[in-house]
Amino acid sequence: MRGPLLVCQEKDRVLLKVASSSSKNDAVLNVSTHENEVNVLGSTEFPVRGNIMKVAALIGIIKLKFGKYVIIANRVEEAGCLNGHNVYKVAEHTIISVDKKQRPDSDESQYLQLLEQHLAGATLFYSYGYDLTNSAQRNEELESSAVSWEQADRRFFWNYYVTESLQKLAKVDDRVSDFIIPMIYGYAKVVDTVFHATPISIGLITRRSIFRAGTRYFRRGIDEHGNVGNFNETEQVLCVQKPMKDGYHFFSFLQTRGSVPVYWAELNNLKYKPNLLLAENSSLDATKKHFDEQTRLYNENYLVNLVNQKGHELPVKEAYEQVVTALNDPKLHYIYFDFHHECRNMQWHKVKLLLDHLQSMGLSNKDFFHKTLDANGVTLQVFSKQQSVVRTNCMDCLDRTNVVQSVLAHWVLQEEFKTVGLTDDTGLWELDKNLLFEFQSFWADNADAVSVAYSGTGALKTDFTRTGKRTYLGAIKDGINSISRYYQNNLTDGPREDAFDLFLGNFRPYASVVHSPFPDRRPMLIQAVPTMIYAALTVMMATILFPKNHFTSAKNLSFFFGSFSIVVLCTHFVFKRGIQYVNWPKLVDLGYLIAEHTHNKEKQFKGVRYVPDPKFVKPNSFKRD
Repeated sequence: MRGPLLVCQEKDRVLLKVASSSSKNDAVLNVSTHENEVNVLGSTEFPVRGNIMKVAALIGIIKLKFGKYVIIANRVEEAGCLNGHNVYKVAEHTIISVDKKQRPDSDESQYLQLLEQHLAGATLFYSYGYDLTNSAQRNEELESSAVSWEQADRRFFWNYYVTESLQKLAKVDDRVSDFIIPMIYGYAKVVDTVFHATPISIGLITRRSIFRAGTRYFRRGIDEHGNVGNFNETEQVLCVQKPMKDGYHFFSFLQTRGSVPVYWAELNNLKYKPNLLLAENSSLDATKKHFDEQTRLYNENYLVNLVNQKGHELPVKEAYEQVVTALNDPKLHYIYFDFHHECRNMQWHKVKLLLDHLQSMGLSNKDFFHKTLDANGVTLQVFSKQQSVVRTNCMDCLDRTNVVQSVLAHWVLQEEFKTVGLTDDTGLWELDKNLLFEFQSFWADNADAVSVAYSGTGALKTDFTRTGKRTYLGAIKDGINSISRYYQNNLTDGPREDAFDLFLGNFRPYASVVHSPFPDRRPMLIQAVPTMIYAALTVMMATILFPKNHFTSAKNLSFFFGSFSIVVLCTHFVFKRGIQYVNWPKLVDLGYLIAEHTHNKEKQFKGVRYVPDPKFVKPNSFKRD
């Protein structure tokens, strides 16, 4: 029986047990400095009093360079109820060091900071009684929606790595399974409301893939295993009581998003638009792996490509179309929609033209999962299963993608209400202003959640998602977010990417790290120039605010213009060598960037210089917008 836990921290170990006194699980989980793995103790080992606290869930256990740490969810917030099971969002966490006497280490401290950074920014959701990693249809096919780490969808099991030691132990002692709660990173919200005097619950769940996860410019395109950047599965759920008195109808509609599945990247260089790079090697094998999995999981795939058909984005569009044509898979239906051209001058309602195109290719708004359940949540009858999925992408799979996904969900919801007799061909569900508000709110909130995880800011264009129309105020907000994205993606995303790789186990500090990854190994001149800019700016401000005699005196003007010249020259130097000043990740190679070691004439190490990998080239058709 899963539920809250009791945690006791002692000198060199952390003990955990199920908090409920009615639970039959009497196992005490022991995480100790003296054991390589976690082990189970008898119930009498848990102290009656001491440093004991009640927590919502165990997120996992992680080993860094020297120490082992227990990560717990202290406080959670309710995000709604799904099939009779509460859904929770982790609102507060704690990282407990197993060894209170662990010796200080600068690298260990930095790894801890990265771990804390990831947990502080992650939107983690879970349920004690419903498996959020799987869609309703997959849960039905598994014949159980109960939480089980063995049946959880590995793609969306965000705390998989930090529960590996528990999973190993659970194979020996099944009681340990109650301590493993699969969590998703993304968004979840289910609201109860009334539509045409009928109680309904409507909500949205977005699951972010653990594979090729990361930040906007550091995880683009595809890897050799067929995983793409920013892959998310979004499920819109609807529960309707009508016309059943002792049960309800349940609907689920799935969509996916993911980066264009070819080898490509955008190389940050402090310019607003980074340099676009495409790999010289063919992406076909990797793309085939990607779509083989997608068709196995979702059957028919409608591939909606929203990137621009000119300028900076054109080579990505062309590369995508080339691999889809080469695959010639009858289950892949490619649709290009020039979002910015069709919806120019704020004519955002024209995105519905895409629906006509999709319908002409065979997509139906009747293609959703539909079943009935009794009052206890037991399936009575499955009426239909979803046989296809719309996979949408733009460059980031954020802003344009969000708009299109919400329009598709709106379209399908109309048919779901019609199926249970709450609307007909003439009655539109959006005429119910309260329901429309809830729909627009959770789709806009979902857009922000996916965007913050990938780009560091809220989504653009959410005024359309939230209100149904594009506004000038929304455009101004988009401008502010765009500036914030530029700053974060160039100057602060390196540690954020490292934090992803650390939590997901892509980098394991305890595994043969010879040199610390954290020191700045760039040449001293490269490191010194920003300091020179700050110093010169300080002199300029001091000359203006605290001049000796008059500001226009020769001495003051010489200080001011001398400092101004230094700022101009150094700023030019920085932007000329922008790639050297980007805050790059330090733990895992990006694949398209090389940290080249430079040496002086005496062959002494001079520093690290960042250069693009020669396997990635600037496409011939590349142009600046």
